[in-house]
Amino acid sequence: MEQEQWERCVAFHGHSCGGLAIGCRAALYAASLLELSFSEDEQVVCISENDACGVDAIQVLLGCSAGKGNLLFHMTGKQAFSFYERKSGRSVRLVLRPKPEGMTKAESLAYYQTHAPEELFEVKETTLRLPEPARIFRSVRCDGCGEIASENHIHLENGKKLCEDCYRSYDRFHV
Repeated sequence: MEQEQWERCVAFHGHSCGGLAIGCRAALYAASLLELSFSEDEQVVCISENDACGVDAIQVLLGCSAGKGNLLFHMTGKQAFSFYERKSGRSVRLVLRPKPEGMTKAESLAYYQTHAPEELFEVKETTLRLPEPARIFRSVRCDGCGEIASENHIHLENGKKLCEDCYRSYDRFHV
């Protein structure tokens, strides 16, 4: 791992930890497997299966972010990351292999920093399809609270436009 890349990740994240090292190694491994570079827009997409420390390294190194719409979360609680390159259509899912048991935090950090990515991650085919590019939706005022919400989060109830917070879901089977 390049020291300069690691230092940028630590500066963004706020501290050095094993979780950040996992994300750093995943981002760099995906970049080498798919020939990725920093994504100025949505050329590179990452679907993370967790919202842990490693996601920060992916943002720093590959330019994936929730705001741009190319960092998405499919919460399974797994240390797994799917990377997609839109232009070529290529993708890869990296799943963290178990580390040896009984390591301290410092030993875990060193383990993730020094082991080859092939030892750290199982390379698999992606299981989720590449998400469509982010869309821009109209803003709509909620007839309940008066706040503005994106139209894809507005529900109709008795002729009123209601946001997610004001809308009462109707499902007689899950009361």
